[in-house]
Formats: sequence, C-alpha cells, structure tokens
Amino acid sequence: MNTLSYKTVSANKATVTKEWVLLDATNQVLGRLAVQAATMLRGKHKPNFTPHVDCGDNVIIINAEKVRLTGDKMDKKTYVRHSGYPGGQRSETAKELLKRKPLFLVEHAIKGMLPKTRLGSELFRNLYVYQGPEHPHQAQQPKQITLNEN
Repeated sequence: MNTLSYKTVSANKATVTKEWVLLDATNQVLGRLAVQAATMLRGKHKPNFTPHVDCGDNVIIINAEKVRLTGDKMDKKTYVRHSGYPGGQRSETAKELLKRKPLFLVEHAIKGMLPKTRLGSELFRNLYVYQGPEHPHQAQQPKQITLNEN
C-alpha cells in the first residue's frame, strides 16, 4: 500500500469556498435552529473542515421574532445581565426579551455554540439575523435551507 497517496487536506483562506445560506426561523425551535446555524458558521458540514480556520458559510436568518421555545421556557427561562454597579443585576424572561429585543434570543443562542476565541468572534461576524422576511443580501444569491419540520 502506498501511504504517500493519502494526504490530510488542511484548508486555508485561499482554498476555502464560502457560500451564503438563508434560514427561515418561522416556527422553529430555538436550540435546533441555533445548532444548524452554528454548524454552518463553523464549517463542520464540509469535508475539508479545519478546526483553526474560518471555513464556514455566511448565514442569514430571517423572521427571528417568530422562533419558538418548547415547554414552559418562554415564561421560565431567564436571561441575566449585570450593569457593573453594586446591585446592578437584572433578569428578564424569554418572553419579555423577545418582545424587547427579538434578535437577541437567536444571536445569544448561536454565539454560545461558537468557540470562545478570536476565531469564534470572526465566525460570529458571518451571521446576519433579521426580524422580518426581508434582508439586504439579495445580491449574494443565498441558498435557501429548509430545516426539519417537527
């Protein structure tokens, strides 16, 4: 067996092919949508995935305000933040947050699934989340991806 014929292919900026992908969040479960988006942002669905290189796609998510949570999470799941001042801890439920900042729920869920490094910050810049069905990326001709319907 000729062992020299088997080479490990490592992607770099010159060899990576990035695509534009469109996901519709209408009536999708938040966590399952976030897993799909994070996988595409990272590039783990591609055969030439390299852990230290941005080889993922650009992901556009539309209708982010129509995402759903299962069970009682809409009323019981809390998001906590702190102002930095003594006694400055604030918390609000997912329902209140969805009403106030509808894009934050989706962005927060996806960001938590990306690496906590400079690469993760670079990957997060490839995510575009929009509230309605319109987006300004028509020129990139994004490919519509349909997620599994439950």
